[in-house]
Amino acid sequence: MKTANIQLEHNEFQREPIKFPLCILANDIDVPMNIGSIFRIADALGVQKIFLTGSSPVPPNNKIKKTSRSTEKAVEYEYKENALEVVDRLKQSGYLIVSIEITASSIDIRNFTTKKNDKTCLIVGAENAGVSQDLLDVSDYTIHIPMFGQNSSMNVATACAIAVFEFARKIMP
Repeated sequence: MKTANIQLEHNEFQREPIKFPLCILANDIDVPMNIGSIFRIADALGVQKIFLTGSSPVPPNNKIKKTSRSTEKAVEYEYKENALEVVDRLKQSGYLIVSIEITASSIDIRNFTTKKNDKTCLIVGAENAGVSQDLLDVSDYTIHIPMFGQNSSMNVATACAIAVFEFARKIMP
């Protein structure tokens, strides 16, 4: 017997949250709504922590709160001005540093492999400039999302969502 395809209310779809060994470093993201979207993505896809660096706005911020739907209260985050200091600390803690950017040597995200217990930090960069060269230089890997249209880039929050989902999918229990 087929179950009716009826949309569920939020309270009908509760489950125990899962956190993956995955964090996001958002550097120089200037648009608060993009930061809000990244919080919402992090909450939905089990990200452990967000690092906001450089010029990225931080909570409390009404535009972040509105876009995040208050998930900035549910996802751990930290602000540090210097992204390289955060990367250094993460590397010392055993994190693999992966930037999301199209470069001469970036790997198609579909071909990037990771293991269930790999601690990974995904770096996303500024809306217009992307991931800075100094962060690319300290990354263990750079990955890109294949593009099939005329444009060679997409919104930073959209790219973050695709990348986080792909990583979560690969390491889900």
